[in-house]
Amino acid sequence: MKALSLFSGGLDSMLAIRLMAMQGIEVTALHMDIGFGSRGDKSELLRKRAELAGAKFKIIDIKNKYLQDVLLHPKYGYGKNFNPCVDCHGFMFKTALLMLEDEGASFIVTGEVLGQRPMSQRKEALFNVSSLSGDENGLILRPLCAKHLEPTTPELKGWVEREKLLDISGRGRTRQLAMAKEFGFDEFESPGGGCLLTMQNFASKMKDALKFEGLDTYLDTQILKFGRHLRLDDGAKVIIGRDEKDNEGLERVQNPKFSHIALPDDMVGAYSLISKNASKNDKLKACKFALTYAKTSPNLEYEVAIDGEKFIASPFESKSQAQKYLVGLG
Repeated sequence: MKALSLFSGGLDSMLAIRLMAMQGIEVTALHMDIGFGSRGDKSELLRKRAELAGAKFKIIDIKNKYLQDVLLHPKYGYGKNFNPCVDCHGFMFKTALLMLEDEGASFIVTGEVLGQRPMSQRKEALFNVSSLSGDENGLILRPLCAKHLEPTTPELKGWVEREKLLDISGRGRTRQLAMAKEFGFDEFESPGGGCLLTMQNFASKMKDALKFEGLDTYLDTQILKFGRHLRLDDGAKVIIGRDEKDNEGLERVQNPKFSHIALPDDMVGAYSLISKNASKNDKLKACKFALTYAKTSPNLEYEVAIDGEKFIASPFESKSQAQKYLVGLG
């Protein structure tokens, strides 16, 4: 018997996999990449966690479809920030259910716990998630809280033993942490800690980008992960890297809505971008900000280029000049 498991890399999803493995179920952990994880690549870390729990591992890229079909038009709305958790979970389950036949699996496993999250894991919310997923055959099993819910098809057909499933509920983590110690799980994602959409600063950047540039492809969201974001007087956005990781990320994204602000070749500075078709005034101000975050002297002028157009500019006297333009915390 085979099952597919939604896998966040968190403790609950690891425990759900282990409970299935202990019943002889062969599990493939599916990490749904919606594009809002951390700045760095955590695929190998996630693979190790899945294998430690007892599963094979696959990453499923759903970034563009998630953006257009879920994030911008959620049926059940958003949480505290820009997080459509009910719609998100429903879409992930729908994606996994459509994979069952090709993967030779019979049902879906998830680490959800009844009552753990106020928006997406209330009993009504779990019903809504199942409804959105199209799970008409009752193939979604939640092993950690199964005894608080109606038996699912895997239980009714004897694919899994209901007696060996759990009755965890609420926001406490005592039982999960005890099980983690028992199973030797000493490293895992914190609850809800992996999704940028739940974070106020990132949500501010999302709302700003939606208003000015639009969110048309995942590249429009990926670029929000890196750098300070400034919205200038005439509406252009400037993005300035904060560290080497930011610089590498901004250069890697290659979003066609932005142009590189080219500093002199021998100058040490942050990788910086500005909106395409920015006004002359915004371009000049962007050059000044790019110079302000480089190794420069406020008393000197420098030649800076944007798409081949050259500007002579000097840096601002202080980085505090950027404060009124910052989107969120930058």
